[in-house]
Amino acid sequence: MQRLANRYYRFRDTIAGPLRLLDGLPPLALRLYLAPILWMAGTQKLAAMDSTIEWFGNGDWGLGLPWPALLAPLAAWTEAIGALLLLLGLATRWIALPLCFIMICAALTVHWDNGWAAVADSGDPAIAQRLGVARELLVEHGNYPWLTEHGPLVILNNGIEFAVTYALMLLALLVTGGGRFTSIDDTLARLYPRGRRAAARGWRSPGD
Repeated sequence: MQRLANRYYRFRDTIAGPLRLLDGLPPLALRLYLAPILWMAGTQKLAAMDSTIEWFGNGDWGLGLPWPALLAPLAAWTEAIGALLLLLGLATRWIALPLCFIMICAALTVHWDNGWAAVADSGDPAIAQRLGVARELLVEHGNYPWLTEHGPLVILNNGIEFAVTYALMLLALLVTGGGRFTSIDDTLARLYPRGRRAAARGWRSPGD
């Protein structure tokens, strides 16, 4: 059994060695995926800040949060600036933490009551019935082929799925940093390494 385990370890090390040179690519992929999403979310809030503040503070049809005049621009600017920082791989861990917090807050305050799925399951009989009625109306009174040219008709459920997914991706970046060889964080860490005391303690510099 030990011989079999040793063979497995040798095989694993043979593969893992070259892959370590590519360990900056997963953080890069996460950053490039998240950056446009956060940029759009932040800039849309900034473009309609009065409406955003009203939505943040209104308890009847909005979020009902305290201090909306403070929290709305804070969230919007964090998302917009965070998108740029993630794109560059600059201060990745620093910005991943507040962005992750925003995603968790969004999941709890905006999407929680709608369950998990972001898009309603078309296989659910109640959803299928509504989609069927909508499809019949659009076929009869609208240009259905044009309306569905870029995708099928769906019902938005607005659950926590996307917010939780983004939060987990940001949590991963909080752990990994911007990525070796693929971020400004790593470049700065190599140009300006930490002192001897930090090196003696075994602290890792790339990706901070």
